[in-house]
Formats: sequence, C-alpha cells, structure tokens
Amino acid sequence: MRYPVALHTDDGIKYGATVPDIPGCFSAGDSIDKCLEMTRQAIESHVEVLAEDGMIAGAASRVADYKDKDEYKGALWAFVDANVEKFSGKTEKINATIPVIVTTKIDSAIKQGIAKTRSGFLTEAALEKLSRLTNQD
Repeated sequence: MRYPVALHTDDGIKYGATVPDIPGCFSAGDSIDKCLEMTRQAIESHVEVLAEDGMIAGAASRVADYKDKDEYKGALWAFVDANVEKFSGKTEKINATIPVIVTTKIDSAIKQGIAKTRSGFLTEAALEKLSRLTNQD
C-alpha cells in the first residue's frame, strides 16, 4: 500500500517522518532516502503488530487530507510503498457481482498502476471505507 509520509527536518540533512494514516507510526534517518527506507520498515512492523492483535491498518489517504493540518505545517510530503498485504492474514475467494462499467474502471486503474489486481483494488477500497466508518465513532 502506498502511504503518504510527512517529513520534517531542522538541519536539511536528518529527517523525521510521520505516517498520518497509521497513528503512532514514525521514523527517522540521516538523509531523506534513509528516512523513507526506515519509514517503510516502520510501517510494515507497525502493521504486523496490529495484525497480531487482530486489527487491520487503515487504508492510505491522500496528502490533501493532511497537508493543511497544523501538525504537518511545513512538512515535505513523500509516499512510501509498504508491503502490508502480507499481514492481512489468510485470503478467501469470494464470488461478487459487479457492474461491467465498474470492472472496466477498475481495470483502467490497474493499467494506470493505481492497483496491481482487481482483488487488490477492491481490498484497498474496502479498507478505506471501513477506516472512514471506524473513524466516525
């Protein structure tokens, strides 16, 4: 999953990162590249712990959802692609009936690199919806 990451620096060399979609997930590094690599590892570790506790991580949001919030003022934004699917548990094959126009749009999104597969696209969409429903409480 491709998560937005807010990067901060005091000296333009060392960076700290916050992953807004995963509360409590942060990292740091001696360069932007090192910070992003450490952040990928932090995301995967954090999601693994959530999975061990029977919880799922929220879906990735857009930078636009966070960029104007006070805690992210002055942040440099980047994306980190983390392999969190491996912590989602056993898969289950389902049979779903979906309008052709929707599958056509999903296939177009896959061709654009937004998702790798139909299953991946639908899983991410479901997680996004579940995350929004959970955050309404």
